[in-house]
Amino acid sequence: MTSQILREARDYEETFEKGIKEQERPAFHLSPRVGWMNDPNGFSFYDGKYHLFYQYYPYDSHWGLMHWGHAVSSDLLHWEYLPAALAPDEAYDKDGCFSGSAVTLPDGKQLLMYTGVVKETQEDGSVCEVQRQCIATGDGINYEKYAGNPVLTEEDLPEGSSRFDFRDPKVWQGSDGSYYAVVGNRPADGSGQILLFESPDGFDWKFHKILCSNKWRYGRMWECPDFFELDGKQILIVSPQDMLPQGFEYHNGNGTVCIIGNYDEENKNFVEERNQAIDYGIDFYAPQTMLTPDGRRIMIGWLQNWDTCNPSTIQTSWFGQMSLPRELSIKNGRLYQTPVRELEAMRKNEVRYMDVTFTDTLRLNGIKGRKIDMELEIRSVDDSNVYQKFAVRFAQDADYYTSVSFHPHDSILKIDRKFSGSRRAVIHQRRSLVRHQNGRIRMRLILDRFSAELFVNDGEQVLSATIYTDQTAEGILFLSSGLVNMDVVKYDII
Repeated sequence: MTSQILREARDYEETFEKGIKEQERPAFHLSPRVGWMNDPNGFSFYDGKYHLFYQYYPYDSHWGLMHWGHAVSSDLLHWEYLPAALAPDEAYDKDGCFSGSAVTLPDGKQLLMYTGVVKETQEDGSVCEVQRQCIATGDGINYEKYAGNPVLTEEDLPEGSSRFDFRDPKVWQGSDGSYYAVVGNRPADGSGQILLFESPDGFDWKFHKILCSNKWRYGRMWECPDFFELDGKQILIVSPQDMLPQGFEYHNGNGTVCIIGNYDEENKNFVEERNQAIDYGIDFYAPQTMLTPDGRRIMIGWLQNWDTCNPSTIQTSWFGQMSLPRELSIKNGRLYQTPVRELEAMRKNEVRYMDVTFTDTLRLNGIKGRKIDMELEIRSVDDSNVYQKFAVRFAQDADYYTSVSFHPHDSILKIDRKFSGSRRAVIHQRRSLVRHQNGRIRMRLILDRFSAELFVNDGEQVLSATIYTDQTAEGILFLSSGLVNMDVVKYDII
């Protein structure tokens, strides 16, 4: 039975989404139906469609009382909004339905596992959020909360673990038929840890072990864990809070970490081998993955940075968008990410320039746009005299642009949006150390109305950024210090 709180949210979103014009949204990145969006939730394939839920506050374009928004797609790029799936309407989640995941049960129902939040006043007068794990089941549109909620509480935590930082369950069914979930938590040392829970049926849960401990290596609390097998390796994805940089690997603030290792499924032991950042740009957080029916591991993240939310100069009836869905693989011990292959069916109006040699600046007829997929290969004309710098400016007009630049002599690639029209001193650039051969580098730049995602060397690294430059700024300019030889292939995304 639908609660009054959920009915009100559904009525509100259905009414007020009509005031958002199609051209005011991203064209092929999911944005909220109305209001605020953050973490992806319940990314799954169910009943013949891809489902993506998301952290959602429909009543304002700023963070508020968390609901779950809901959308479905047949190709991961064209999304249809469904009514909000969850609302904070029970005593155990009255202060928010926080992040979680989805799995299909043997009876054909879809199970959602999420974090319910209740604010609690402490003895010193401060207010903390008690976090517990909850269940809802449904048919892909309507979901009923489990009568036995919450299914995991502070009573299920190992000694010393915080009940105020216990969230974001990622659930899956193991090869033995049992269900497992990893959940982010803060241990007694104040950093982060990932807890492993198990259940015979998806409803009756118990603590199994501490799967992985931060021990102050990467930031503090670890949020939004994901745990899966990929190309013979086991991958743990976490989103740490308050990170410190380690060279070019981890940027200051809230970021993402991929830990690659091996997993003994029988004994439930995860052995770490190496780690890396997931996205080296400005805006990417809380990614979640799913396995497609054809066996691909697809990841999608929140295309936003917590430190750059809701610039006061931007007034919209929606805020937040998801990244382009990315296909994952392991190559040469690294996580590779490539745009989901379904995007290729949307590429139209090819414009191709091969073996173009230039220095200083260059514009090419037909190379422009704000909804494009552009592939570049950059080379030195003379390997003994490598160019000093290459750059491409996009979303450009007489006043504004965003740029990507590469300095081969120090192997640094930079994305920079300080001239994109922002009037606030938020984060405007990131730098990444990339591989190249005497200045030879491959880049694929995908622009939507409010974002840029750069895939380097066929997905070895990705840099993402949101941009809010006026849509009429669609120029593209190439710049070089020293002779550069370049191939360019550009498609409009239709």
